[in-house]
Amino acid sequence: MRVRLTLPPDVRADALADALTDALTDALAGLPVQLCRAGLQAAGAKPVLMAMQAERRASYLFHGLAVTDVGDIAATLRAYLDAPGGWITDARTCGRLRLCLKTRIPAG
Repeated sequence: MRVRLTLPPDVRADALADALTDALTDALAGLPVQLCRAGLQAAGAKPVLMAMQAERRASYLFHGLAVTDVGDIAATLRAYLDAPGGWITDARTCGRLRLCLKTRIPAG
């Protein structure tokens, strides 16, 4: 299973994408994570948006993210991988990211 993190191809997301790329070679090394850039939209969402999804697992959309959230993104990835079906029931380990959740979709 590979977790896909998607950021928009927007200049406002570039710094976060760079920080995540660095984290994927450092703090997240060994985790099955792929960083993608693709259009993301959600009514009322604040930049920067990020989607987190994997096959047969819940999907998440976060908004209002910043470069300083990289550590919380890593913690959320670990919680996501540990949670049955990717459904995180206790998000306290996710730090600020739990406050940035825009929507969560159960596995289909």
